[in-house]
Amino acid sequence: MELYGYPLKAKFAQPRPPPPKVLPATSTVASGYKNRIPYHPESFSLPWMPNSYYKAAALNPTLSPLSESFPGLPPTKIIPFISERPNGVFTRHTLDDWHRSNMTNYKESETTRHNAERLRADLARTIKDVYQQAKRTQGESTKNLGERVNDIEYWKSELCIELDAMIRETNSLTDMQKRLERALADTEGPFQVAHKCLLNREKRMGIDLVHDDVEKQLITEIKVIRSCRERLQQCLDTVNSQLMCNKEARQELEKDLADKQMGHHIDSKCYQLKNSSRGIHFYRGVERIDATVSVPETWARFTDNNIFRSQSARATSAKLRASTESLLMGTADEMWRQFSKVNDAFTSRITETANAKSKIQTHLAKTRQEIFQIETKIQVIQKTIRDKEVQLKVAQTRLDERTRRPNVELCRDAAQLRLVHEVNEINETLRNLHQCLRASEDMLQMLVRSKGVLEHDLVVKNNSLFIDQERCMGMRKSYPSTVQILGYV
Repeated sequence: MELYGYPLKAKFAQPRPPPPKVLPATSTVASGYKNRIPYHPESFSLPWMPNSYYKAAALNPTLSPLSESFPGLPPTKIIPFISERPNGVFTRHTLDDWHRSNMTNYKESETTRHNAERLRADLARTIKDVYQQAKRTQGESTKNLGERVNDIEYWKSELCIELDAMIRETNSLTDMQKRLERALADTEGPFQVAHKCLLNREKRMGIDLVHDDVEKQLITEIKVIRSCRERLQQCLDTVNSQLMCNKEARQELEKDLADKQMGHHIDSKCYQLKNSSRGIHFYRGVERIDATVSVPETWARFTDNNIFRSQSARATSAKLRASTESLLMGTADEMWRQFSKVNDAFTSRITETANAKSKIQTHLAKTRQEIFQIETKIQVIQKTIRDKEVQLKVAQTRLDERTRRPNVELCRDAAQLRLVHEVNEINETLRNLHQCLRASEDMLQMLVRSKGVLEHDLVVKNNSLFIDQERCMGMRKSYPSTVQILGYV
């Protein structure tokens, strides 16, 4: 027997709400159903009513009692009949028909009740199955949501760990960048000092303007500092590029973590939703909307790729920090060793110049002493010449006076011979004294010239000592220490 209005499972898109514990009043129910419209398949807000009720009412209408208001059938519609019974008794059915009709009604009622009982049992079983299926389906959905929340929490923890490590590595690399910048700035001072030392040593005079070991070491120091500056600048450019890579990886991690936090919040909210929760509504057609952009494999791979990219950037950053530390140590040691070589060359050159100056001063003192003695000797020779000239005058005067002796008195006696011999001897002595005087005067001129040379050389040495000792070494005393070169302060 086909039942009209049988509720199939496909008719229910959503489970019906459970019946209230307290039934409403009859008047309330009656008033609520006064204006009810028939059930429409598209609406879930109307109560369910079987169509069999309307079909049964249409097939078996109840006869209403005759009343005076019933106009009756028109004469043309009245069926004529002939009574076969006396006394005007009218009967339409027999007793058997009556019994058969009762039996038919009993059987139909029994069949209808049996069908109704079977239908109620089917409905109870269906409702039970619906509730069990809904509970099982909702439990599976809740379980899947819980697993999803656990997966998000796991990846969140991994992202947080990697993000913290990336932040620490970025901070360390930023500190290294600042050290590089300070070290690069600190090399400017030594470079300017070496350059100024070369310029100051160009002001040396005379023979001291030589291409000595100090100048060679200064040129080497300038080359070393320039090479170190270029390497530090290249390393600084590499560190800046790595910092950009670290920041990009950090931004990807932060964006992924923010998405994970939002997804975790939404899925946790969905996981905690129940049938009795507030804020649940119908959203028709939402199951037909597919706004997903990934599957679990691509979702996990995306976060894993972000973590792997961050780990690769951290490993590269750590290697770069190690190489930068080695470069700072190497350049500082290289510049310091060259700085020490220049200082040693300056010290050696200053000592050598000071020794030369001391020797010049000694020779100058001896020369001045010799000049004094030569001048004294010249004065003695001049006095001796003057004395000899007086003696010569006496002898020549005697000879001249004796030429005036008369006649025979002009005798070549011993006195005459001795006076002639005396004059010749004095003349010879005077010639020798004049030669000695000229030689002494020439020697005095040579000594004076040597004195001038020594004095000029002494001025040159003083100038060189002042440049090397005061100007150059005075500037080089302010050279930054190794700690400052390495950028620790």
